[in-house]
Amino acid sequence: MTKTSFFLFLLISILFTSCIPIKDLVYLQDKNDSREQTSIAAVESKPYRLQVNDIISVNIKAIDPKLVSIFNATESQGSQTSKSESGLYFDGFTVDDHGNIRMPILGEINVIGYTLEEVRVKIEKKLLEEYFKSEANIFVTVKLAGFRYTINGEVGSTGTKTLFKDNVTILEAVANAGDITTVGNRKEVTVIRQSPTGVQMHNIDLTDVNVMKSPYYYLQPNDYIYVKPLKQKTWGTGQTGIQSISTIITLLSLATTVYLIIK
Repeated sequence: MTKTSFFLFLLISILFTSCIPIKDLVYLQDKNDSREQTSIAAVESKPYRLQVNDIISVNIKAIDPKLVSIFNATESQGSQTSKSESGLYFDGFTVDDHGNIRMPILGEINVIGYTLEEVRVKIEKKLLEEYFKSEANIFVTVKLAGFRYTINGEVGSTGTKTLFKDNVTILEAVANAGDITTVGNRKEVTVIRQSPTGVQMHNIDLTDVNVMKSPYYYLQPNDYIYVKPLKQKTWGTGQTGIQSISTIITLLSLATTVYLIIK
């Protein structure tokens, strides 16, 4: 093999090993190569059960708003307090270390391990038994003060995010964070989840359409997502063919210059 052939072979090898293949960048691929339309039934999201430090928003309505005004967040100039994240933080009810929230008049109510619907029924029942008659038509709404999660690693925007939705998929969370970068490993996205029994950690493959069957496809509040980098990031040869060729040409030019200077 001549030197020219050797260097050409080396150039082509580096080019193909440094480039990121398209199959590593596309989400929800059918790995079975089926040409028929793929139908995947996503795992149903389980109702979230409240944990310590969760913040919930409780809104109570009645025929006469004055009767229930003391139970609701303060109102200023006839308009409700801002529903921004900061407003909900100050006006919401935080689950303390004992699993209780503290509401005006009602006092402490244990909510740890309850779903939002169960908390709603519990508050409504307490109001009707102790303070109001059924004729008052009490209407109670209980929601999380925003769906919060934290994402880190190879994404456009890292940090703690808040979405005002009841259910959030991991694809929605990634999109909200500016998508995974080109050098992010979509095949090994780690989800870390707090639970009453401890911390759970699981890797999922976002390039596989069957990810929708995973119990981690639907996130839970306070989940932590980490996107690992691909090996190509540490090689520094470029993410595309053009970038790799440019890097190789630069290195060859530098080597030639050094050789001529030494000679």
